[in-house]
Amino acid sequence: MVIFDWIVLALTILFIVTYGVLKTSKSSNIKSFLKDNNNTNWFTIGVSVMATQASAITFLSTPGQAYNDGMGFLQFYLGLPIAMIIICAFFVPLYHKLKVYTAYEFLEKRFDQKTRTLGAVLFLIQRGLAAGITIFAPSIILSSVLNIDLKLLNIIIGLLVIIYTVSGGTRAVNTTQKQQMFIIFTGLFVVFFIIQNNLPDQLTFNKFLDYARESEKMNILDFSIDYENRYTFWSGITGGLFLALSYFGTDQSQVQRYLGGKSVKEIRLGLIFNGIFKIPMQFFILLIGVSVFIFYEFNTSPINFNPQATQYLEQNLRDNFTEINSELESINYKKKKFHEEFFNESDIDFEKLKIIQSEEKILRTRVKELIDTNTDIESNDKDYVFLHFILNYLPSGIIGLLIAVIISAAMSSTASELNALAATTTIDIYKRNTTKKKSEKHFLKMSKIFTVMWGLIAICFASFGTLFENLIQLVNIIGSIFYGTILGIFLVAFFFKRITSNSVFYAACCSQLLIFIIYFNIDISYLWLNFIGAVFTVILSVFLENTGLFRR
Repeated sequence: MVIFDWIVLALTILFIVTYGVLKTSKSSNIKSFLKDNNNTNWFTIGVSVMATQASAITFLSTPGQAYNDGMGFLQFYLGLPIAMIIICAFFVPLYHKLKVYTAYEFLEKRFDQKTRTLGAVLFLIQRGLAAGITIFAPSIILSSVLNIDLKLLNIIIGLLVIIYTVSGGTRAVNTTQKQQMFIIFTGLFVVFFIIQNNLPDQLTFNKFLDYARESEKMNILDFSIDYENRYTFWSGITGGLFLALSYFGTDQSQVQRYLGGKSVKEIRLGLIFNGIFKIPMQFFILLIGVSVFIFYEFNTSPINFNPQATQYLEQNLRDNFTEINSELESINYKKKKFHEEFFNESDIDFEKLKIIQSEEKILRTRVKELIDTNTDIESNDKDYVFLHFILNYLPSGIIGLLIAVIISAAMSSTASELNALAATTTIDIYKRNTTKKKSEKHFLKMSKIFTVMWGLIAICFASFGTLFENLIQLVNIIGSIFYGTILGIFLVAFFFKRITSNSVFYAACCSQLLIFIIYFNIDISYLWLNFIGAVFTVILSVFLENTGLFRR
């Protein structure tokens, strides 16, 4: 990055924070701070809901996911439109009628305080962890490629978010997210067109698709029944549906985005907007990842996209590094010969390409094993792919804009999480258990204090985090471990009117224990955890109620 990139980056981030502070008036009570006095229109709701889910992890990890595994990750979102319809039909009217501040208030009205507390605590645990990851994800990658101290980056991003979230609450979050999404989409469209312009002139759109298809990057739908395969049509339409229901219907970080809606109609329009545009948005981001893959097929790529890993090999394992580079050059030469056939012959033998790509995959796996054996440096480089392209092939100014996109996305998602964590802590834990009567200003003050508290916790967690197989998967795995149980409680509350509080409470506790056992002992796609947790909670609740074991 040159000076111009740093100027673009600094001005973009400064604009977002300043805009968020100036455009949101000081909140005078808890309702204005947490629900924006129910003044939010449908477009703001739709964009805010989308921005909350689209963290920096989305823009770092999703292209890397497509680079390695193709477009199949899109199946993760197949259940989303159905979930939006169900939430609009059943969740939204009830939340709006009861005028709740959090989703978990509804659980006490339906069951009792301990069930409300259980739902709130499960949310606080999983979302508290996720808030740290949304800061940590861009920080660890940016720190490694920009040579900036990781903890310093965590603190900078965390404090920037705390400033405008404390200043304006929900309104500040919603207002800034519209600007952040504009910057994000501008950056993504720019990088997509730059990639396309830098591909070989002979690579027509049809040839692009042929190459991507034969490289197994365009396999969007997988109808196989394989419970170990994370992304299939069936896991997306079932596990993905239950995850979306849990996330958008019971996770306060999303529910809070639409609780401040002007009316049921405005809320429904906002959620349907998200349901319609989310899949095309993810398709586009995955397509960018496939485009990056095609770009590197015709250009030199590093043996590992994590610069620290490559540097370690070069400095400490020189003989291995020389041998690996020699093998990589041989593979690149074979690719070059194949590309000549690809552009000049009509009858193309794609089996040659598959053999070459298989050789490269084996070599890259060997490199990862070599790094894992000798160092603690992160060898899994999926999350570094897109950033490597940004820093090495984009023009000055655009690099600064794309880095701003990543940080903006981190700030956007983290702001929503801190706002929701503060709301749940204030309303469901603090206010509900305060015996003495307090003023609205007191609870407003406590909401801001809890916002700062959760922000500092997120920064601390981010400072001690670690990379996983893929960051976007890590966030979804954490959610899937808890979401199924929470959704099961809400499904019982909505559709099983005869079931009482004790039955659902103990069923939920058993369900959460079961999910932990399954996750740590059985090799199964994490998407199924949502389905299992929800269904088991419902079935066990019905069983306990009918047997009268815990009936109150």
